[in-house]
Amino acid sequence: MKTCLFCGKELEVGKVHHESSECKDKISEVNNYLEKDDRITVGVATCGLAAGAKKSLDVLRSSKLSMPVDEVGCSGMCFNEPIVSVRIAGKTFIYGEATEDKIRNIIKTIKDGTRHDDCFIGEKLEDIEFFKKQKRVLMSNCGLVSPLVVEHYIAREGYKGLMHAVELDSGEIIAEIKKSGLRGRGGAGFPTHMKWDIFSKSSGEKYLVVNGDEGDPGAFMNRTLIESDPFRILEGFTIASRATGAKKGIIYTRAEYPLAVETLEKAISICEENNLLGKDILGIKGFDFDVEVKTGAGAFVCGEETSLMKSVEGKRGHPMPRPPYPAQKGILGHPTNINNVETYAHVANVLRYGSSFYEKIGVEKNHGTKAICLAGKVLRAGVAEVPLGITLREVVYDIGGGLKNGKKFKAVQLGGPSGGCIPEQFLDTTLDFDSVPKLGAIMGSGGVIVLDEDDSMVDVARFFLTFTTSESCGKCVPCREGTKRMLEIVDRVSKGMGQHHEIELLKRLAKVVQDSSLCGLGKSAPNPVLTTLKYFGKEYEEALGQKKPNTFMITDRCIGCGLCKRNCPVKAISGTPKAKHHIDQETCVHCGKCHKVCPVNAIDIL
Repeated sequence: MKTCLFCGKELEVGKVHHESSECKDKISEVNNYLEKDDRITVGVATCGLAAGAKKSLDVLRSSKLSMPVDEVGCSGMCFNEPIVSVRIAGKTFIYGEATEDKIRNIIKTIKDGTRHDDCFIGEKLEDIEFFKKQKRVLMSNCGLVSPLVVEHYIAREGYKGLMHAVELDSGEIIAEIKKSGLRGRGGAGFPTHMKWDIFSKSSGEKYLVVNGDEGDPGAFMNRTLIESDPFRILEGFTIASRATGAKKGIIYTRAEYPLAVETLEKAISICEENNLLGKDILGIKGFDFDVEVKTGAGAFVCGEETSLMKSVEGKRGHPMPRPPYPAQKGILGHPTNINNVETYAHVANVLRYGSSFYEKIGVEKNHGTKAICLAGKVLRAGVAEVPLGITLREVVYDIGGGLKNGKKFKAVQLGGPSGGCIPEQFLDTTLDFDSVPKLGAIMGSGGVIVLDEDDSMVDVARFFLTFTTSESCGKCVPCREGTKRMLEIVDRVSKGMGQHHEIELLKRLAKVVQDSSLCGLGKSAPNPVLTTLKYFGKEYEEALGQKKPNTFMITDRCIGCGLCKRNCPVKAISGTPKAKHHIDQETCVHCGKCHKVCPVNAIDIL
């Protein structure tokens, strides 16, 4: 940055703003605007837009109100979207489910300077139940700043971490990361400083990579951070460049995240324009770092490091054996270091607040916070930031509000398809990288799916096995064939057609896949099966004792009216008008609707 964004004067090397009283006053003005001045904000991240936030925004902006209406990111309350915050005359009113029809009533109260009680949820985030057990460090800007206004980010102490980092050498930055106890937030919790230390000692051209490819069903923490606070991620990424000497950066994310991709690309351009990326960053000769965004084609396996690198190279994404490790030989044969979105965002905070700040959050060997995604049968679904060491019970009941419709809790699925199901008896387990694996699950990227008494754990295992089977890259036999055989057994059991000896076979097969698959995704694919067998084995036994479901067969009496086809809930029936139809037995769920609606009794029950 050659000139200060706040006073316009030339900057000193290594600074993003002056320490003059003039600059401090300008920064104070921005902070007052964000936190005190009359202002309306509308959350327009993907979750907000899906709930109708764009229409709410348009109505507010067309109402010619005497205060600015800003687009902001997601605060995490996805269950309350669209979220509109109104600050007027020193009072703040946060509204949930502020859809287009409700906005018109809210506008009337804005003009009167009063509160609209119908969808009012609180005056401050910390007053809302969803946030009371959270520790918002990583997400402190989410829902407050305009994501692509860099002045907002800098005024909120943004780039303070980078300014501190440029005063240190590589070893000192890595030492600070080590002291903080920061562990990778992508799943395994590997110490960040160890990866950086090895990578920093490699020479020649090398790559830094942000892994933003979150493919777990029900997980969208990375997307939320990117769409709501992209400069925090880019700051941490740039600090990593300073620490390791890498001059090329790649942010890899999903093509299914169009808003996140657009936000990243615009944020990168803004950073380049302001000397925060590119050549001679902050005026420091030789401090060069070029960043580009690469999108994947949706393959779950590309979340695994070596598969990701193949995808970046334009090749089919499949895992490679290690060694060599990415830090030795990665993208295009060059040393490569990969951390996920959340890890880099934490790096910016560690250098900004100091390692001692992080040491005070969390529990032993698990410092700092973790972004989690609450989904499933929980009342308050969304993204929450919690201190490591919080219990699962606090997450489900205090943050999530308990279960919908007064249902009884049954289990929580942690870590997505590679995770496991934890029953009620372990709800007081702490959420950290060391406690969760002892129960057969993993932290993963942070997905927390809550299940209730109506959920069949056999069907849950089948769902995740279906996902991992279809997403297997097919390179190694244990994963490619083993997951299919496991799915066949679980499918038969769920339909009441399994045999008792198959349960033991399923356990043995799961262990083989776990022990001999090439990559971490294959090794963890059996986790949902093993944990449901361990904690909910009775349900498998009960499923085995079920009566074999009826099989429905269309006979030659069929007149081709198509009534059965139109009423089939899973589209298992095919055929053309006035011709005999056919039932796909693999797709059929044996509901019997076709038999009931057939006008000529052409469907027999076998």
